[in-house]
Amino acid sequence: MPLLVMKFGGTSVATLDRIRRAAKRVGREVANGNDVIVIVSAMSGKTNELVGWVEETSRFFDAREYDAVVSSGEQVTAGLMALTLQEMDVPARSWQGWQVPLKTNSSHAAARIEDIGTEAIKAKFAEGMKVAVVAGFQGISPEGRVTTLGRGGSDTTAVAFAAAFGAERCDIYTDVDGVYTTDPRITAKARKLDRIAFEEMLELASLGAKVLQTRSVELAMRYKVKLRVLSSFEDNDESAGTLVCDEEDIMESNVVAGVAFSRDEAKMTLLSVADRPGIAAAIFGPLAEAGVNVDMIVQNISEDGRTDMTWSLPVDQIAHAEKAMAEAKSGGEINYAELVTDNDVAKVSVVGIGMRSHAGVASQMFQALRDEGINIKVISTSEIKISVLIDRKYMELAVQALHDSFGLETAA
Repeated sequence: MPLLVMKFGGTSVATLDRIRRAAKRVGREVANGNDVIVIVSAMSGKTNELVGWVEETSRFFDAREYDAVVSSGEQVTAGLMALTLQEMDVPARSWQGWQVPLKTNSSHAAARIEDIGTEAIKAKFAEGMKVAVVAGFQGISPEGRVTTLGRGGSDTTAVAFAAAFGAERCDIYTDVDGVYTTDPRITAKARKLDRIAFEEMLELASLGAKVLQTRSVELAMRYKVKLRVLSSFEDNDESAGTLVCDEEDIMESNVVAGVAFSRDEAKMTLLSVADRPGIAAAIFGPLAEAGVNVDMIVQNISEDGRTDMTWSLPVDQIAHAEKAMAEAKSGGEINYAELVTDNDVAKVSVVGIGMRSHAGVASQMFQALRDEGINIKVISTSEIKISVLIDRKYMELAVQALHDSFGLETAA
């Protein structure tokens, strides 16, 4: 039998009525002759509630017990989905991560998938089961403890299952009907993309687009999983949604595929730090150990053996970064005059595989921002993206200006 993977996010299973609606979609695929692996998230809001309970119970909680609590949301949804399918006379069974088993490392709350056992589910399919409903976001460590994969981990679970089972495709059902050129809430001109390359989607996801988790796109790209993003609230056909695929599968595309943004950014600068070999390692080593996710990095021109070092980071990691730098200074690893923090910035990025073969994208981007009177604080580039840090109050204006400048409201 052909095998499909269907993943339903939290809003798609937020109520019993929505679970029934999702189950009908699964039932149609079964009626079309497919075996189906359904990956479910927790009901909308449930994970936040569980995390809140943990944090209220223990300020410095044991990550193993955190995983034991927050993984329960997906288990509830899996059981309810299986029961709903059974009521529709569709042979279904729920599976928790450890039952599959989905094996991970021991990094609780941010575990990495190491292996997915396929034998047990395949045996049940051979016995007549048509749908395996798997609790997303969770697995089992080498020590036999429940682990979770981090926020958005159900997307990663779905793609990993599609790769492990050689699925025909992996459909991600969510509350949007595909991937857009930018957030439609920012500009009404945002356009749904029929196709987007893995690399473009990976950059957009890492730069703030919330449609897919970054790790899920990495897996899909590595294992060539045909990935489709669809709305769970609309009737879909084979051409619906957005297909995330190889660059070779896209006939023609705009130079820029989309504009991404992240509101919750901060900029930190170490003033007058020694300009010597190893200084970057002395700064960013402690930040990495403190779990600070550094993005853009700029080092100023050295003067009299001293320099300034600037980097961006998420706003909620400022305290960790300040503590790491203070400890590094007191320990004698680095010496600096002052640590300056700007927590009122945003990151705006343009992304597109067409940038590889087209000159002038940076110039066009900077011109568009200049025309709106927007000052750029930091610039970062890669082969297919350009990112800038700007004052947060100008973020929406910048997104709209760039969307217009690159003509993203029209297809290539």
